[in-house]
Amino acid sequence: MSHTKKFMLPDSQMPTHWYNIVADMPNKPLPPLHPGTKQPARKEDFLPIFCPSIIDQEMSTERWIEIPGEVQDAYKIWRCTPLVRAFELEKALGTPAKIYYKNEGVSPAGSHKPNSAIPQAYYNKKDGVQRLTTETGAGQWGSALAMACKLFNIDLKVFMVKVSYHQKPYRKLMMNTWGAEVNASPSLLTESGRAILAKDPDAPGNLGIAISEAVEMAVKTPGTKYSLGSVLNHVLLHQTIIGLEAIEQFKLAGDFPDMVFGCFGGGSNFSGSAFPFVHLNLTEGKKVRAIACEPASCPKLTRGEFQYDFGDSQGLTPLLPMYTLGHDFQPASIHAGGLRYHGAGSVVSQLLKDNLIEAMSIPQIETFEAGMLFAATEGIIPAPESTHAIAGTIREAMKCKEEGKEKTLFFNLSGQGMIDLYAYEQYMEGNLVNYNLPDSVIRESLDKLEKIIR
Repeated sequence: MSHTKKFMLPDSQMPTHWYNIVADMPNKPLPPLHPGTKQPARKEDFLPIFCPSIIDQEMSTERWIEIPGEVQDAYKIWRCTPLVRAFELEKALGTPAKIYYKNEGVSPAGSHKPNSAIPQAYYNKKDGVQRLTTETGAGQWGSALAMACKLFNIDLKVFMVKVSYHQKPYRKLMMNTWGAEVNASPSLLTESGRAILAKDPDAPGNLGIAISEAVEMAVKTPGTKYSLGSVLNHVLLHQTIIGLEAIEQFKLAGDFPDMVFGCFGGGSNFSGSAFPFVHLNLTEGKKVRAIACEPASCPKLTRGEFQYDFGDSQGLTPLLPMYTLGHDFQPASIHAGGLRYHGAGSVVSQLLKDNLIEAMSIPQIETFEAGMLFAATEGIIPAPESTHAIAGTIREAMKCKEEGKEKTLFFNLSGQGMIDLYAYEQYMEGNLVNYNLPDSVIRESLDKLEKIIR
């Protein structure tokens, strides 16, 4: 590991603006729809859920949005994050490819999620919000928002997907340490949760259900708003700090990626890594391939349908145009809990529809094999979510080996896995399986959707 090279930016070169890809998209995303009228949603339709500043960002078509000074100061706690040349991984693979990764696991919460949690807490505080509700899958988003809310003195209530609540107790304790209240979802605290538990008292939960509970509580509780960790454009916007830094760091490395990989659940870390490079494709004629790596057990991009769907399980959110498996879809209880979401964000979905980005699905065991190899060569135990990006990169690196081609590959190491060691224990003991998802299961879920897009 002595040959590993890290590339860092001085504070003077840190990005001062986020990048909004909507400004450059040849086909803009279709508008969200009011669930009752099926008409394009207006700002006031979102006000019961989000604070005004966040809604303005969500609807913005400006290319560059300034990062507030207080947010820039908070970012400096851990940013910039290192761009690292993975020499030891390259050597182990015997590939002519050059492999780089951005280590977002160095944040206080251990993942990329604070990139959006910090500004969301800031804007809510500025708009006078007293408390927030949110959902979390594996706990990365909940941990990040708990940290951010503590920084800006906002109360937080988290609905954590039940299977992850039990698999990852230390994520819950991280959130508690930062002052957040954490509830296993589905819970008895909301009508949404009670309805799910009435049908199935042992329901393992999913992100769609947790979103329903968090949105319901926000709407019904005075002085409370909802905060989302992925999917919507304001979240993807905040995450572009990753790719914007990486572009400048590649200049220091004297290199430039041919392909960018990111794991994919709702789109936050993939978009944050890839969108600044897609910007160069759209505006400067670059040819960077951006590949979203999703779990084979929850393949909304590779096997889903482009249709209007709810962002939650109970139909409380506006209808969003997305690649979806249907909001009733129940993903398998894989250990990459942050990727167990039925739909993709509208911006990502439109870019995929227009062939401006790509997607691949990867089975669970292959991702853990990749995570183990990365830990053995680069010394970092990656989060189960991040192993999908590593596995996708390894696939391409081995293809380069077979074809004798040299390429520069870049992936986002979206989080470290020190709190996910139970998942690695399950892998090493041979208890993990690949989930084979029949077409009939996807079809059954999709057939329940009202077909608004013809």
